[in-house]
Amino acid sequence: MEPIVSPPRAAAPAMTAAEVEAFLDREFPQIHFGGRTYRVEAVGPLSSRLRMAYHERHIRPGGTISGPAMMALADLALYVAILAQIGPVALAVTTNLSFNFLRKPGQRDLVAECRLMKLGKRLAVGEVSIFTDGEPEVVCHATGTYSIPDR
Repeated sequence: MEPIVSPPRAAAPAMTAAEVEAFLDREFPQIHFGGRTYRVEAVGPLSSRLRMAYHERHIRPGGTISGPAMMALADLALYVAILAQIGPVALAVTTNLSFNFLRKPGQRDLVAECRLMKLGKRLAVGEVSIFTDGEPEVVCHATGTYSIPDR
């Protein structure tokens, strides 16, 4: 049986959570249309943690938080993890996202935990687990790829 090999250690992030949030406020103020929904709670080596505030505008028929709301949260969590690691690169763009909706989220804040699995010069690949605040079960699992422009 082959031993499990840990991924290489990532360098410390180039940006703090506060710096990433300030960058988003400056470059993408439209994400706060209708009020601040997203908070960058933490960034770390190849990781991020975001919170999406619960609001009725995210509810779909059946009383659950909509898939598009969770998709936006996952996409933003990936973007934040990448920015935190490489610095303020506004033109890093999503090239692929895949979602598995696993269970109905509660009508509370959602928390996204992102881990980058690969951060290369041109591509970043990561996964995001979304939880209802205070609950241990994953409600949505996403994987995504970003294209990173020349720096």
